[in-house]
Amino acid sequence: MLRRPQGMGQPKSAALGHAGAVSLTLCVLLWARPGTEDGLIAYEDQVLGLVPGHGGRVLQRARSGGTGGQPLEVQLLEFPSAAALEAYMTDGRRASLAAERDRVIARTEVIQVQLVPDLT
Repeated sequence: MLRRPQGMGQPKSAALGHAGAVSLTLCVLLWARPGTEDGLIAYEDQVLGLVPGHGGRVLQRARSGGTGGQPLEVQLLEFPSAAALEAYMTDGRRASLAAERDRVIARTEVIQVQLVPDLT
């Protein structure tokens, strides 16, 4: 699912906009290789199942048709710290699925984001 986002060192609370906050919220965009859409979904089902074991949460998963250059899947993930994200990224169970990941996922983009309160 994830490859390490560029510039993802230890977060500073000011950079995240909340005093004392050290959690990371990530928006992950995933593009399937042609004909492997079901494989991408199955792979993500497996690796996202590991997230809670590292203190993280899958906040949302959404899918498009994956056509017109759009990602097939968009995810919002939250980890309590950079160390928790690192533990997830290096989890041996996740690493053992690397070949499947490479088979089904053409491209991944990871963006560190802040959730905005719903004002409605």
